[in-house]
Amino acid sequence: MKADPVDAILAQWQKERPDLDVSPMGIIGRMTRLAKHLERGLQETFANFDLNFGEFDVLATLRRTGQPYQLSPTELFNTMMVSSGTMTHRIDRLEQADLVKRTPDPTDRRGTLIQLTDKGFNVIEKAVEAHVANEHRLLSGLEEAERQALDQLLHQLLMSFEE
Repeated sequence: MKADPVDAILAQWQKERPDLDVSPMGIIGRMTRLAKHLERGLQETFANFDLNFGEFDVLATLRRTGQPYQLSPTELFNTMMVSSGTMTHRIDRLEQADLVKRTPDPTDRRGTLIQLTDKGFNVIEKAVEAHVANEHRLLSGLEEAERQALDQLLHQLLMSFEE
């Protein structure tokens, strides 16, 4: 197997500190580098729809909830694990672009719901198709069995943090 940039880092540490087991640096270093490559690759697709990752996430979250494609701001930011300020900024930008609208919550006079507009629905329908095709392309370096094995390992690691 051809060496990657992380291999060079590990070799340097092995030379300088042979007493340390730096193998976790390999896994985490590769995951970090991959995250940057993946983020760049995903953003290229989102940019085709004049969206960034966070805005795509809001639209996709609303779309996958089903009709009437609406959630409260609190439900949105809890689902996406971002602050309320970050969510407000995303919603403001999407509202300015006429992709979402704020509507009164019929069950809470003080509440507001965020709902996809028709334009927002059309954008996310096209964007999610392009996104899924792009994800297939980004993972094309792995065989199907390798993708499944990686998915299971990542699931296990994620659950160790989120349980």
